[in-house]
Amino acid sequence: MNHPEVTDQALSILRSGENFQWYIMMGLAFVAYVYLTEIRNGNWKVVAAGFSYYMVHWFVEIVNGLIQHFSGHALWTVPSGTSFLLLIGVGAELSLMFMVSGLALSKLLPEDPKLKVFGINNRVLYVVANAAFYSVFEIFLVNTPAFAWVYPWWGAFPVFLTVYIPFFAVSAWCHDAQPAIQRRVILSLFLLNAAMLTVFAGVLKWI
Repeated sequence: MNHPEVTDQALSILRSGENFQWYIMMGLAFVAYVYLTEIRNGNWKVVAAGFSYYMVHWFVEIVNGLIQHFSGHALWTVPSGTSFLLLIGVGAELSLMFMVSGLALSKLLPEDPKLKVFGINNRVLYVVANAAFYSVFEIFLVNTPAFAWVYPWWGAFPVFLTVYIPFFAVSAWCHDAQPAIQRRVILSLFLLNAAMLTVFAGVLKWI
């Protein structure tokens, strides 16, 4: 392992109010404003892209928390720098960012899902490009005290394949899906996440 001590550091601040800062409220208000603006304008595809991305984000973070419980260490942790650590690998600030990341992706997508850019389907191109950008940016984050990859084999490429590709792929797919399918996908993911959090965080105290 690269930094096994970061697990203890993250667990020591997990859902603790000691480091709370008021700017989180401003961030939450900003996210609410963005979503309510899209809803008021009837941009339901944009909203679906945002919600579906966020639901996948929570599923992945729950899995990371379960990995920590069963193996002793998560794949990634947030040992410091957050005003409120929601799960071992995600602080409130990161979660707020992920709430709008799917919305941001939707703003890049052309109306025609079959349109090619540089000879590549635009959905594939933007999913891969955004996933690559986020993965590479994590290289910067792990060189700060605020974020850590715990295992030496876990890095930008595994993150790209198993985390950010699913995030952006589901978001783009849900953006283009029929409204009934959008609702079913988002509701199903929400109920799954809610059930997992209730059992693993609330009842069993595993994550």
